[in-house]
Amino acid sequence: MRFLKPISLLLVSILFLASCGYRPSAYYAKQELGKDLFVRLDVKPSDPKNSVLVKDAVTKILIQRVGSNMVNSESQADIIMDLKISRVSLSTLQYDKDGNNKLYKVRVAIGVKYFDKSTSKTKSFTVDGEYDFEIDKYNTINDAQRFEAISKASDMAVNDLLSRVAVGSFQ
Repeated sequence: MRFLKPISLLLVSILFLASCGYRPSAYYAKQELGKDLFVRLDVKPSDPKNSVLVKDAVTKILIQRVGSNMVNSESQADIIMDLKISRVSLSTLQYDKDGNNKLYKVRVAIGVKYFDKSTSKTKSFTVDGEYDFEIDKYNTINDAQRFEAISKASDMAVNDLLSRVAVGSFQ
């Protein structure tokens, strides 16, 4: 008898979600972007490593989670996506008792614009990602730490990209 109530609640929840047509956002993103896709990148001359890093992160998530087929030219593509790093910022969040920087936050903003040839519609938006990281006492941030932090913040922004595409598919 004790287990009957939780099991009943679980079954009712499953039936409710199934009957109302719930689908995860990746489903709608796949409907929108699960085609032949060409990704263009606007490389910032001041920070080319991070621009390429963002393109790789977007390409990886589009292939793995959406099933997009990456093509080598715009003429072969059903969808053309433009990516641009709008902003990368580094700020101090916390100091230790001696006044040294201890905890940092990296914020990355990526401008996304895509054109669907079949519908002749263009959609654009900005996605943001952030990542907090700590450094050892008396150390300064080296290029490897900075690169890794920007990489993780970019991954967070790219995860937001799928939900933005899914919401945009209803418009």
